[in-house]
Amino acid sequence: MSELMGHHAIVTGAGSGAGEAIALALAARGARVTALGRRLEPLQALAARDDRILAVSADVTDRAELDAAIAQAVEKNGAPTLVIANAGSAESAPFLRTDAEMFRSTLDVNLTGVFNTFQATLSRMNQKQPGRLIAIASTAGLKGYGYVSAYCAAKHGVIGLVRSLAQELAKTGVTVNAICPGFTDTPMLHRSIDKIVDKTGRSRAEAEASLRDVNPQGRFIQPDEIAETVIWLCGDAAASITGQAISLSGGET
Repeated sequence: MSELMGHHAIVTGAGSGAGEAIALALAARGARVTALGRRLEPLQALAARDDRILAVSADVTDRAELDAAIAQAVEKNGAPTLVIANAGSAESAPFLRTDAEMFRSTLDVNLTGVFNTFQATLSRMNQKQPGRLIAIASTAGLKGYGYVSAYCAAKHGVIGLVRSLAQELAKTGVTVNAICPGFTDTPMLHRSIDKIVDKTGRSRAEAEASLRDVNPQGRFIQPDEIAETVIWLCGDAAASITGQAISLSGGET
């Protein structure tokens, strides 16, 4: 398949989980892909799976480092046309035990990281041509969950950023959207399950069920489902889809 031939896609947080699936799906459709992440080793392993993928190390919270990485990607692959801001992290704690450092670091990765990624790439995009800015947000950007107030605040911020930037770019060829998955079968989810087991004494099966049952379909979202939603948004048929927060959650409200 080659429907994205000629595109240069930049994917942050590409070393595992949804980011890895997104990078592979874009490359499979013919795009040149720059896979960004803090740890170079998993990115290199990903690049070894498809010669269209370039591995570049960068921390999205460090603007100077990110700018240097984007410049390296542009030199190799040309101006970006598809940008997927996927990097994120989640910590849980009761609100009164969420200290200022946890709150700040959660916003840095999940919200400021999207801001940095979009600003560093949009300045290099040809806005007269079709382009896509896509944030991988969360259902936590659409509703509240207990014990993750900082994460919810960050993801709500991402939705606001997407909606505002979509209006700003509406007369250009660049659309801006967010994908909001529910609990997804990734290493981050497995770490959350481990923490529930550790903090509550529940069995792993009980801990998994407590999160899986939030989805009305009674299952975890798969990374490939997120990747395929990205592919759809990158296609010509989605040219009028902008400013949207697409819930990928089995009907969760």
